Amino acid sequence: MVVEIITPNKEIFSGNASLIQFPGIDGSFTILENHAPLVAALKKGQVKVISENETLYFEINGGLVEVFKNKVQVLAE
Repeated sequence: MVVEIITPNKEIFSGNASLIQFPGIDGSFTILENHAPLVAALKKGQVKVISENETLYFEINGGLVEVFKNKVQVLAE
């Protein structure tokens, strides 16, 4: 799936991933390929992205995530 993580200042990640894990306001959750459409609020914490050959971690201070048709867009603070 295609993942974009964007902050007010810059895009911090854009690429393909097989798994992405978020710090949701109601608890941690994971998005995999072909996930149902979703919009969720995020709290301060780590976003974990597993791409083809590596695992990446990004610190965020909150934000929103939208999942639609194998595209994950994160608007992070």
